[in-house]
Amino acid sequence: MALDYRKCAEEIFSHLGGRENIISAAHCATRLRLVIADNSKLDLKALEDVEGVKGLFNSNGQLQLIIGTGTVNKVYDEFLAVTGMTAATKAEVKEAAASRMPLWKKILKTPGDIFVPILPAIVASGLMMGIVEAIPKFLPAFGGTDWFSFLDLVANTAFALLPVLVAISAARVFGGNIFLGAVIGLMMVHPALINAWTVGNYAPGEIPVWHLWFFTVQQVGYQGHVIPVILAVLLMSTIEKWLHKHVPEMIDLFVTPLCTVLVTAFCTFTIIGPIFSVFENWVLAGAQWLITVGYGAGAAIMGAIYPFTVVMGLHHMYNVIEAGMISSTGVNTWMPIASAANFAQFGACLAVAIKCRNRKLKSVAFPSSLSASLGITEPAIFGVNFRFMKPFVCGMIGGAVGSLIATWMHGTNAAGEVVAFGATTYGVTGIPGIPAINNIPMYLLELLVASGIAFVLTTILWKEDQPEEKKEDAPAAVAEEAPAAPVVISCAAGKVYQPVKGKVIAREDIPDPTFAGGILGDGVGIEPEEGVVVAPFDGEVTAVMDSKHAVTLEANGMELLIHVGVNTVNMKGEGFTAFVQEGDRVTVGQKLLGFDRDAIKKAGYSDTVAVLLTNAEDLADVKCGLE
Repeated sequence: MALDYRKCAEEIFSHLGGRENIISAAHCATRLRLVIADNSKLDLKALEDVEGVKGLFNSNGQLQLIIGTGTVNKVYDEFLAVTGMTAATKAEVKEAAASRMPLWKKILKTPGDIFVPILPAIVASGLMMGIVEAIPKFLPAFGGTDWFSFLDLVANTAFALLPVLVAISAARVFGGNIFLGAVIGLMMVHPALINAWTVGNYAPGEIPVWHLWFFTVQQVGYQGHVIPVILAVLLMSTIEKWLHKHVPEMIDLFVTPLCTVLVTAFCTFTIIGPIFSVFENWVLAGAQWLITVGYGAGAAIMGAIYPFTVVMGLHHMYNVIEAGMISSTGVNTWMPIASAANFAQFGACLAVAIKCRNRKLKSVAFPSSLSASLGITEPAIFGVNFRFMKPFVCGMIGGAVGSLIATWMHGTNAAGEVVAFGATTYGVTGIPGIPAINNIPMYLLELLVASGIAFVLTTILWKEDQPEEKKEDAPAAVAEEAPAAPVVISCAAGKVYQPVKGKVIAREDIPDPTFAGGILGDGVGIEPEEGVVVAPFDGEVTAVMDSKHAVTLEANGMELLIHVGVNTVNMKGEGFTAFVQEGDRVTVGQKLLGFDRDAIKKAGYSDTVAVLLTNAEDLADVKCGLE
């Protein structure tokens, strides 16, 4: 029986606490996304029981009702009619949801929003710095060559001008003009100013100053600082948005940028910079103290609790500290702690993969442990360790011991001088961090200890549930084993294996403007060799189209659409077979759909299969294409 969309919308609305309790509403491919003023007014149990609602959860300030592809848009239209609301985009809902978050969550979320987009530049430069500085240790003559000088310049650029990168990203986060943000960042490292790294060479009284009203401002740049830059751009964005609202349109084009830059520059050099550069130095000193306090006890505590910050999504807050360390001293001493914590989770997950007998769990644990060894721990933590808890705790113990050992080590710079043990970048841990570390043998020892302790403890303490073992031994459970397939999409939430045999092509090359333009999400296309679609991960079928030409699945926050052919909905199911139905749990490699390639071509349509993450914009580190 077809769902009554109007009735579904009316019942949803009746349990939301009234129209005034709904701030904003939008929908994605499978979910109705609502921002609620007061969650205490919601009747969550009643909402779960509404016909058509397959589940619900709160995420990042949004109430998300899972309804399904092809249905959610119709329920949404009726919801707007029932409530009298106007349509909102997902971006507008996310912005409204962010405004409802507690202040502490906003503060902790902001650094991640700013620093994650610039990670590729930081990682590339940091790894190059590590390699360039390591070569002279083995080939001393290389240190005096033009090649060394050239590569050193290339490697140092991102860090020498880090305030500019931070300013551009911050302007995007705070809703300001990114080019005005760039001007503020450039202003703070202008070559006319004394470089902040060399100001110590000046005697008292030699540093030139400006006398601006009752302020005496030293003409010193802000190389090595990030907090003053972020706050300066926050002020700039606030001023700019206020002026856009109050300045007449005919003069807004030149009045707003002029006033924004002048006011921001004055406040930055007279108030924000002098005060918060000192504050940032205190933060960095405090972080360094925390690492070394109690003969490394502080580092051990951080190594233990680091995975919890990953679970809560707060681990990006460390970026401010790490970037500040690199900019001020050239050494990120927090990176070994993060590496120990992450590699310990790798060891725990690997122990589960080796010890367990359940093939489904093995198929998750082995690739998840590999991912964790490369610094991407979310699949291991959420898919395995945190799920069973004992491996997670064993990983915490291993991370604590590894971090403790890290505080007893030291490194060397390009000149062979003894410096703090750390890295030349942030954003990479585990194996990829090796080129950036300043004492590779000690780093490998740290990783070995952290992962080894976690592995041994997990092997001893964790036991697989007996019912799972019995089920695994049953003939039905081993009758069909998931075939090996390459990864075509990966993100922080997990991996999507190739669901159809054939040639993988870029999303932009799919012969359909809707798919190619990314309107339905990011992903890839596949030119099929066979007419079978299999599950690309372990998850739940959220919808099967009536014409059986498309299916949607969900797992670990990933919402995936697999669409066979272009405009094949017009075939009304002819040539298609569905092996699953809505609500089914599926495992990787399990058959989902069958399709007749000849029938599709005979009907005049392309048989290219679109594989798209419909909520890609909500996921971190999305990469599309064969690994």
